Amino acid sequence: MKRLASIVIILGLTGCGGGGMEDLRTFVAETGKDMQGKIEPLPEVKVYEPFTYEAFDLPDPFKPRKLSTGGGGGMQPDLTRPKEPLEAFSLETLKMVGVLSRKGVIHAVIKTPDNAIYHVKKGNYVGQNFGLITQIGDSQVSLREIVQDSAGDWSERTSTLILQE
Repeated sequence: MKRLASIVIILGLTGCGGGGMEDLRTFVAETGKDMQGKIEPLPEVKVYEPFTYEAFDLPDPFKPRKLSTGGGGGMQPDLTRPKEPLEAFSLETLKMVGVLSRKGVIHAVIKTPDNAIYHVKKGNYVGQNFGLITQIGDSQVSLREIVQDSAGDWSERTSTLILQE
């Protein structure tokens, strides 16, 4: 009985191996024929050329430095004249709250951040940029300011205070 079982097992195992895989082997062999790997050539390596740093006489780009001044030629504010009270305030903090006329001269009523009221006329100075009042209208005060840029040159700009309601 044992012998019979061994023979059956041996015959069963011999039936599993062999010719059933031949079609698979043929497929793998034919598929791999046309597949040829192509590797791109490596880029050409450039020869290292040493660099000698010789810019010790140039200014250090990481240190802050002052721009060269243009001399401030041309227009400049009068720095010797006495300051007026409204020149202590930034123009953005001042408010025009009214207009009045005294003896034929038009005055603008200006309110400061500390709620003080000042009357100004054409020719008075207002703000921290040497703002000269050039015109007073019913709803605005026009100014000519003189400001200094980073190169030290002075330039003119116009500003306006508008009536606040």
